[in-house]
Amino acid sequence: MRVVVLGAGFGGLELTTRLSEELGDAADVVLIDRSDGFVFGFSKLDVMFGRTVADAVHHSYRDVVKPGVQFVQATVRSIDPDARRVETDAGPFDADILVVALGAELDPAATPGLVEGGHEFYTEAGAFAVRDVLANFEGGRVIVGVTAAPFKCPPAPSETVLLVHDYLIRRGLRDASEVALVMPLPAPIPPSPDASAALLAAFEERGITFHPGQQVTGLDPARNVVMLADGSELPYDLFLGVPVHRVPAVVEESGMCIDGWIPVNPLILETRFPTSTKRDVANS
Repeated sequence: MRVVVLGAGFGGLELTTRLSEELGDAADVVLIDRSDGFVFGFSKLDVMFGRTVADAVHHSYRDVVKPGVQFVQATVRSIDPDARRVETDAGPFDADILVVALGAELDPAATPGLVEGGHEFYTEAGAFAVRDVLANFEGGRVIVGVTAAPFKCPPAPSETVLLVHDYLIRRGLRDASEVALVMPLPAPIPPSPDASAALLAAFEERGITFHPGQQVTGLDPARNVVMLADGSELPYDLFLGVPVHRVPAVVEESGMCIDGWIPVNPLILETRFPTSTKRDVANS
């Protein structure tokens, strides 16, 4: 049995680890990712706020994949979910079981003015670049804003705004600055009322303004204002944004998506495409 896993994020790494531990040589497992290594999300913030350097948070996939798992660094060019065939720039791969774990692509250009007048911190490149932006910041109005929902890691914007507060204190700039968080969610972490209450208390204690139920629709760099979905505006000197999340183009082109995402069984994450064939049954 050959299992081909596309994407070496948390999902892909966890699955291939379990397959290695539970099936051993009984399964031929291939893990494909366009990157050569993994960076934890919180580590991006460590680099961004000057706590460490990029090289220190990079973990090579060839060092972390488990025995029996073949790691292939390649870009996925096409996916045929019916045939379970994947074309990559390292060649084709056929699978008995095909797992799509490519996550979401981030699209800063989808929000007018974000690329020209703000900074995104959800990609590795974006977060690492913000390190120099913060180092050169001399104080003012800082807004951490979410440009669309859904977005991954809902606690991350709250964590970021608290780290902005601490960073400005360390540099002696907090008294000369305003810090705000804009989110389309009604609370910092809606599934956890207790955590949300603790964050709201932390915001109040630190003088951080929270704008719930608001979505950033664009930036006007000429006027230095953030535009919100309700038509209101907020002035800013530094904008740190969570960009629009989209399904990867190669997944959208595969025909697996409906309304922009892949519909799945919420219990087992199975798609509408069959997970077994006559060959699978004959070999089982």
